[in-house]
Amino acid sequence: MRDRACMPRILLINPNSSAATTAMMVSIAAACCAGRAEVFGATATRAPAMIVDAEALAASAAEVVEIGRAHRDLCDGIIVAAFGDPGAEELLSLCPLPVVGIGEAAMREAAQSGRRFGVATVTPALVASIAGLADRLGLTAQFTGTRLTEGDPTALAADPARLAAALAEATRASAAEDGAEAVIIGGGPLAQSADQLQSQFAVPIIKPIAAAMSQLLQRLSA
Repeated sequence: MRDRACMPRILLINPNSSAATTAMMVSIAAACCAGRAEVFGATATRAPAMIVDAEALAASAAEVVEIGRAHRDLCDGIIVAAFGDPGAEELLSLCPLPVVGIGEAAMREAAQSGRRFGVATVTPALVASIAGLADRLGLTAQFTGTRLTEGDPTALAADPARLAAALAEATRASAAEDGAEAVIIGGGPLAQSADQLQSQFAVPIIKPIAAAMSQLLQRLSA
């Protein structure tokens, strides 16, 4: 266990196997800290570069737990940076550290004050998993559903301008057609696009990494 008198160190685990995505998410998480913590990343090796279906999401949990346990003496808190929070619950039960999944963090922030909220994302095969997360958190009554971008998820992720435009369309539909009072951009690899969208919308755009960082810092300071 680290000396808590030092600046807290936060481990961001990327359940996807893209080191570039890990670096991007660590940079965003660090910016959210405003100098209150140090963030470092760890990248899965057995998952695809981008998790796009429920089978890969479930399969990634074991490695997330392995990574977390291997680093538990090097950090003060852990963020699981895939929207389905694979392995987060098990890791929390095994480590004496606060563990926050970006999916749960985003939904809890979006649902504050009884707001209705939706999700805009790129992965059709994860729609049921997203609804399941809302259900496990007791938020189904506030959840307006998931709006999807058009096109192949990995191709979109490789084209930042196209990805941002597609997510903006999905966000617009979530707010205007589904009645969402807050919209989550659902996915760790979508974090850069999430940062670009708020200026286009009156409803709050919930950024999962920022939500997770905020909640983890609160727990570390308690």
